[in-house]
Amino acid sequence: MSTLKRVLVALCSTAVVLVLALGGGAFWLYSGSDVSTAGTEFTREMAVPPLAPSTVRGDGTRVFDLTMQAGHKEFRAGSKTPTWGFNGDYLGPTLRAKRGEKVQVRVRNTLDEHSTVHWHGMHLPARMDGGPHQMVAPGASWAPHWTVHQPAATLWYHPHPHGRTEKHVQRGLAGMFLLDDERSAKLPLPKRYGVDDLPVVVQDVRFDGADFDHDHRLMANSGFLGDRTMVNGTLAPYKVVQDELVRLRLLNASTARVYDFGFTDGRQFSLIGTDGGLLEEPAALERVQLSPGERAEIVVRMEPGERAVLRSFPQKNYGDFWQTRFNGGDDTFDVLQLRAADTLRPSPELPAELGEPKLPDGSDSVRGRFFGLQTSGINGKAMAMDRIDETVTRGTSETWTVRNHDGVPHNFHVHDVQFRVLEVDGRQPPPELRGAKDTVFVPSGRTVKLAMRFTGPADPDTPYMYHCHLLYHEDGGMMGQFVVVEKGQQAGKVRTPHPHAGH
Repeated sequence: MSTLKRVLVALCSTAVVLVLALGGGAFWLYSGSDVSTAGTEFTREMAVPPLAPSTVRGDGTRVFDLTMQAGHKEFRAGSKTPTWGFNGDYLGPTLRAKRGEKVQVRVRNTLDEHSTVHWHGMHLPARMDGGPHQMVAPGASWAPHWTVHQPAATLWYHPHPHGRTEKHVQRGLAGMFLLDDERSAKLPLPKRYGVDDLPVVVQDVRFDGADFDHDHRLMANSGFLGDRTMVNGTLAPYKVVQDELVRLRLLNASTARVYDFGFTDGRQFSLIGTDGGLLEEPAALERVQLSPGERAEIVVRMEPGERAVLRSFPQKNYGDFWQTRFNGGDDTFDVLQLRAADTLRPSPELPAELGEPKLPDGSDSVRGRFFGLQTSGINGKAMAMDRIDETVTRGTSETWTVRNHDGVPHNFHVHDVQFRVLEVDGRQPPPELRGAKDTVFVPSGRTVKLAMRFTGPADPDTPYMYHCHLLYHEDGGMMGQFVVVEKGQQAGKVRTPHPHAGH
């Protein structure tokens, strides 16, 4: 064999070895990247966040106090994890107020970092919204106040510091904010908090020894994906229930993971509410998909002595097989076990009619806007704190079209408003997207059309946000700003954020 032939044979052999090695590595990476906790043994009683105490001033204002603080929590026996929380070591209490009520929340920051508290889903003045322009310095306080002008709903609160939201939420800064109204109070729905009306704050986590591991999974471009879930800060949780009908207020408080909730035995449940409140009528479903920030209120029927497991199932709408596998679409989680007592209290049947249809339907929209989603930014622009991207007129309705332009899963959250999903890829939305929404999943290649109304108050200098609520994307610049102005008024100039220094 000539020298040239020997060189060619050696090169070909090396190439074959490299191809096989790369192929084997890719196969190993792909085959080992899905996660499953199916068959979990549920060993810990689910914690129920306490209702936050409040006082009512002479003018009728209901006042809450929230303190952001560091602590330690024993998620696993004998292992104390450093955490952050509101009024405690992890997560926060559930705030509760009524429609028409004036509220004030006195926020105190005892952390060693600037942070904010955003009232996700709340309709309120931009200066009270708790976005990245309302920073609270270490040792300082902030006391936003507003009047509740929206129906009964399951909302939540969490930090919103630009560039650091993922880390602050992962450490434990989150809680529910429930709104009530006269109409919902009269409906025969499960409504005893912690008994037949359960908050279910779902997060995925991963541990590195005693500490949280916040590193992103190899090849995951959606953000942090954990290898197990918690409910209300409880690992492997179960809840004993003593009523025929149980209401679960599901909140996806994870930073990147999308869940497709259903029960392992395939039973139907009734979807009664979405992000912004009750549906017009219950919808019978077997699954409900929630991306980060979305909420759903479901009612499940229990039989005496039985056990029902809430599971997140694999999903196939992330994009191609690569995105599905590496961004959690193939993962399975057993989330919560409901244990029915041997004797159950009878529950009234769900009413045929629930909420009032008050969402805009697009017929009175005065203009349309388009938002193209890419990991690098929205409409080709990364977030800039001093730039107003859109200006809307108070009292008008608009139709926003949102499209995912890249292969990565995204969603879309708009501050201050609740919108109606008019179309999903040109078709009527499924039942779980027909209620009031402030956040919607927009996987690869999908286009959604949203109708929303801006009822003020106007503030040309203080913006609201719209952004991807996969927090790694939000932190990286997938966010824009809009202001609400009076008719004929121009947008002002965004003031440089000045951390609140105690007032």
